[in-house]
Amino acid sequence: MDESNHWYGHSRILSQYCGMPDDTPKRIQGFLQHGWNYLHGFPPNDHWCSPGYPRFVWSDVLRRRGWSMGRRGHYLVGAPWIYLLHLEPDLGVTPDRKGTIWYPFHGWEKSSVSGDHARLADEIRDVETGPVTVCLYWLEFANPDIRRAYESRGFRVICHGERGSRWDVKGRNFLRKQLVELRRHRRVASNRLGSALFYGASVGCDVAVYGDPMQYEDERPEYGGTARRLRLWPELHGTTVDPGAAAEAAQRELGFEYQATPEELRRMFGWKRVRCA
Repeated sequence: MDESNHWYGHSRILSQYCGMPDDTPKRIQGFLQHGWNYLHGFPPNDHWCSPGYPRFVWSDVLRRRGWSMGRRGHYLVGAPWIYLLHLEPDLGVTPDRKGTIWYPFHGWEKSSVSGDHARLADEIRDVETGPVTVCLYWLEFANPDIRRAYESRGFRVICHGERGSRWDVKGRNFLRKQLVELRRHRRVASNRLGSALFYGASVGCDVAVYGDPMQYEDERPEYGGTARRLRLWPELHGTTVDPGAAAEAAQRELGFEYQATPEELRRMFGWKRVRCA
């Protein structure tokens, strides 16, 4: 239904989990949360989700926040990430995890981020021990000045790819590439709480959040900014974070307890059962 349902290969992962053929991404009848946020799972704009259609969210706290803001029709399904872990329990697993994968906060196609990448790279170099991989969003990766800020400090710089759409293959393996990278690193870090940190914590990475949080040029006040993140998750900020607290937060924020069965997902998404040959 909405193009964001197919970003990062989400619809493909879920249809594979449901035992459906992988020829064409399936049309989800509703709106699937595509990334972690600390509002209600979706952008604050009311026009993002058409009234009357289901909202498939990752966790109960997002459902409750949505209800408090007058939104209805929530279904708890957990993050697509947990279905990928179900499908790929051994993908990228290595007995010798090394170094840190660092995710700088990024912009998107309609809004850029202001911040000093060179200064952030210096701070990363001062804090981290061992090899560092910096993973940039595709827009920042396409900027040679931003890449150079990290490469010049000796960091490996990668990109998981574009987020894709229903019809192209750009984002089809985004989460799989991310899973492989996270499982090869001992630690995951960023200058803001985000999906990647919870993904990393869920597969055994140590977590850190430090550095200039950077800002969207038109950051929405509804989110509450850095002060709200620090108030809600003080235990997840710093150059070192308690592994138990990070793992517990990942379980909660990614909604592991709400993983649905294939039959339940097919019913909620409006998918007919199709048997694979």
